[in-house]
Amino acid sequence: MPQTPDITPATGHEVIHAYLRTLDNSPGVYRMLDTQSRVLYVGKARALKKRVSNYAKPTGHSPRIARMIRETASMMFLTTRTETEALLLEQNLIKQLKPRYNVLLRDDKSFPNILVTRDHAFPQIMKHRGAKTAKGDYFGPFASAGAVNRTLNQLQRVFLLRNCTDATFESRTRPCLLYQIKRCSAPCTGQISAADYAASVNDAMRFLKGDSTELQVQLAAQMTQAAEAMEFERAAALRDRIRALTNVQSVQGINPRGVREADVIALHMEGGQACVQVFFIRANQNWGNKDYYPRIGPDIEPPEVLEAFLGQFYDQKDPPPQLILSHMIDNADLMIDALSQKLGRKVEILVPQRGEKAELIDGALRNARESLARRMAEGQAQTKLLEGLADAFTLEAPPQRIEVYDNSHIQGTDAVGAMIVAGPDGFLKSQYRKFNIRGTDLTPGDDLGMMKEVLTRRFQRLLKEDPDRESASWPDLLLIDGGAGQVSAVKQIMDDLGIDDIPFVGVAKGIDRDQGKEEFHRPGHRPTALQRNDPVLYFIQRLRDEAHRFAIGAHRAKRAKAVSATPLDDIAGVGGARKRALLAHFGSAKAVARADLADLRAVDGVNEALAQKIYDHFHERG
Repeated sequence: MPQTPDITPATGHEVIHAYLRTLDNSPGVYRMLDTQSRVLYVGKARALKKRVSNYAKPTGHSPRIARMIRETASMMFLTTRTETEALLLEQNLIKQLKPRYNVLLRDDKSFPNILVTRDHAFPQIMKHRGAKTAKGDYFGPFASAGAVNRTLNQLQRVFLLRNCTDATFESRTRPCLLYQIKRCSAPCTGQISAADYAASVNDAMRFLKGDSTELQVQLAAQMTQAAEAMEFERAAALRDRIRALTNVQSVQGINPRGVREADVIALHMEGGQACVQVFFIRANQNWGNKDYYPRIGPDIEPPEVLEAFLGQFYDQKDPPPQLILSHMIDNADLMIDALSQKLGRKVEILVPQRGEKAELIDGALRNARESLARRMAEGQAQTKLLEGLADAFTLEAPPQRIEVYDNSHIQGTDAVGAMIVAGPDGFLKSQYRKFNIRGTDLTPGDDLGMMKEVLTRRFQRLLKEDPDRESASWPDLLLIDGGAGQVSAVKQIMDDLGIDDIPFVGVAKGIDRDQGKEEFHRPGHRPTALQRNDPVLYFIQRLRDEAHRFAIGAHRAKRAKAVSATPLDDIAGVGGARKRALLAHFGSAKAVARADLADLRAVDGVNEALAQKIYDHFHERG
């Protein structure tokens, strides 16, 4: 019999060499793909032909690059006008495609800001995250919600600004508790004039802009004038404000004097892992720090890690005018050009060797080193727990992705399902998901029906998006809140979907619903238990409690949204601003429903077409 010809696709430097005939030295971006067309690496080049020719050489590569070349079966190219455009496109593609051999920034959430609103006579000060669509002045970014909350508490204590919503403000008939504890000046009930409140808002904004010392001098002068005019009550209020401001400044003693607006970014690498520590300096104030753990290879150098981090970190956010780094990156001029174009003004990159900036870097490096040491220690403990979990439930290997499911509702209303994810790096909060229960045929409180809907939606989507299980989105273990009934229902769901290789365990409360007496149910096995002092049992309890916490939080958010909902939410074209305007004008949704066209047109922001739409909406309902 004739032998079947070998049709395995060619790979390696010879495949790469074949592309040189069609390439020129234009700037651009290249992608290296494996035999299954999965992207292995995305890179930029000032001259594509020169860069690709380096990969075409059979020797002279680091182990990581040599391994990548051996796996490369094809390449894709996209030319750009400039190398700066290539850099921006490269980072965008890396974040989108997540290639195996690139440095990847795995946690890149948006940062919170402080918003001082400008659409009310008495502006509100509040925490804001996301697109800056609301009218007002934004201050940030802050490293975390905790850093924002601490600053808001300071502003309330010093400037007595309100943080209540406009609806709460309009409904107050007497001052709230914040007024009693001297955290608000109660503009809602006329305890302060509009002019005096506006002055407080202006002072708070000056503080956020870094003018706290000058502000303190002016407040002291005003206090002296008030005392000389025998306005002792006003002088005492100013004295209290100065004392609070002094206290804030003493707490902020670590703030740099010579750095007004910068990000301090330090990298520490050890044991094949990396930690990047970012400190946010705004208005000469330290607005918090955050650590990142990019995915790196074993033979990668700090300049490459830091350059990749900067490109991905500032892909969706504006950089400050100054970046203070622990290591100089290879393509500093290119990065400066790209970030300057993004910001619309010159961005400076520094690697200081002495002075205050060097002290800032030393502090950031110390934090990065300590954070990575803690993470590595926690990772070793986490690995032991995952190994113990595999032993307890006779898994083939320690699970790399555990999904835990729970439901939350009140007598069946506002029901939500929740999924949390854990693995070798602990809880993966960016992977958490909530599911609004949609089933209309479910009996209120039917936990089994809710679980069936959640799991069916979850795995139908996985089967659709990743049928070959090429991504890390498929779990190795499912933990279900419940006993034999839930496990039986889950088995039926998975059988219906044709999934028979993912183990799952039901976690039941056990005798007297006592924590520590949990029973574990698996298909085809008798219920089992773990010793009360077993670390694996504590680990499972933490997983279950985290799923319960997340489910309750999602349920409360849904219930709060339902409480604040009105029939106006169902009208296309009536967003938040117009909804507030209508409710402020008429007092209630019922009054809006009874209004005629002339009254609707009188509302600010409601034109004739929208007034007709609102009128028709309510009258069509009968």
